[in-house]
Amino acid sequence: MNTLANIALRNLTRQKKRTVLLGSAIAFGVMIVTLINGFAGAFSANVSENFADLMAGHVFISGTEKGADDEELSVIRDDSALTAAVEASGAPVRYVTRRSSFSGTLIFEGKKLRTNIDGADLSKETFLRDRLLLKEGSWDSMSDENALILSEKIASRLNVGVGDLILVQLETVTGQANVGEFRLAGVSYDAGIFGQMISYANLGYVNRLIGLAPDEYQTMGVMLDGLRHTEAAADAIYGRLYGGVQLFERGAKDEDGAVTPFQALMRQQKKESWQGVKYRLFTINEVLSQIEQIVAALDTTAGVILVVLFVIIMVGITNTFSMVMFERIGEIGTMRALGVRRGGVRSMFLYEALFLALGGAVAGIALALVAMGVISLFDFGMDSPAFIIMKNGHLSFFLPPLRAVGNVLIIAALTLVAVASPAGKAAKLTPAEALRTQK
Repeated sequence: MNTLANIALRNLTRQKKRTVLLGSAIAFGVMIVTLINGFAGAFSANVSENFADLMAGHVFISGTEKGADDEELSVIRDDSALTAAVEASGAPVRYVTRRSSFSGTLIFEGKKLRTNIDGADLSKETFLRDRLLLKEGSWDSMSDENALILSEKIASRLNVGVGDLILVQLETVTGQANVGEFRLAGVSYDAGIFGQMISYANLGYVNRLIGLAPDEYQTMGVMLDGLRHTEAAADAIYGRLYGGVQLFERGAKDEDGAVTPFQALMRQQKKESWQGVKYRLFTINEVLSQIEQIVAALDTTAGVILVVLFVIIMVGITNTFSMVMFERIGEIGTMRALGVRRGGVRSMFLYEALFLALGGAVAGIALALVAMGVISLFDFGMDSPAFIIMKNGHLSFFLPPLRAVGNVLIIAALTLVAVASPAGKAAKLTPAEALRTQK
């Protein structure tokens, strides 16, 4: 078998130009697919990490209070038990944030636009300044009680500028209509669809608008030392809370299975009955669980591209090896006359195809890794509209090793299938027939 493998390697080196052309075609296909896989591998982590910065947490705890009249209020009045659970969990916590929010209608000179407003303690959430760059205005202006930061697209649609007063219509936590007035302090760079979902104001003023006391809030955010700790930290915090406070069950699935885990948790709240405050714990992964569907779509696209490219390449490989068989027909006859069996002839061609596939695949992966490294050097800036899918303004890639190995195995299998027919025809030649056949 080693002899046949050596002959296969020798045959590849005899026709260097042909080998390079076929290997290059395989390498190109592998490179394209690997780049897509690498982008998909980092896409989910980048979006989740960037969105965690904007939402100020990887793990979140919110409270829902229900009184005797069965009215639900979104509020956390006393967070001593929550704070103790976070501290006792042993999770790698960087900091804890407290926010309130509402969905309201902004009105300016006859134009109306509905958006979400997050109330944050911006004197403590200084990290937000690094993640959300301002195109106009200043973070220092957020010291004004009713200051507001809008994304570039929202500000443009309202035709509002820094310093303008904006009316807002909203509902309090008890469902009463209310109005307020914001002064635009800054306009952030457009961060795409995700960045347009949130505008920022001061926590104290938002609490006043929605009917909460200054020391109350709606959601505690726990920022960890990296996305990778999210699920373990969430389990640890939930375990510390369990039995001490009322909790909604984590991981409950919806009856129809057609919603995200976070949506299922919200539906669960509507079905249950309780008195006092009941807390729900959720993670950034659950909020953005639909991101996994995008990653799956990218991986599926990569798979389709792989198949399409290799269907085309397989046709070329099959035709090339059919020509090779006729070029070496005398050599095949000599080998058969010297005692090489049909299986040996077939194996020689298959070895040749396997070495060609492996060489092309390894070269394609190497080229993709080099391309990833070069692309990741470019700094697109935190003001890029696509910054939400980047890592600190850079495109990043992550290629799961098993994904790379799987692509190589698929390519090797397809190449062997492409060569199977010519190899079979070569193996069927009798010594006499092969020796008397002229090329």
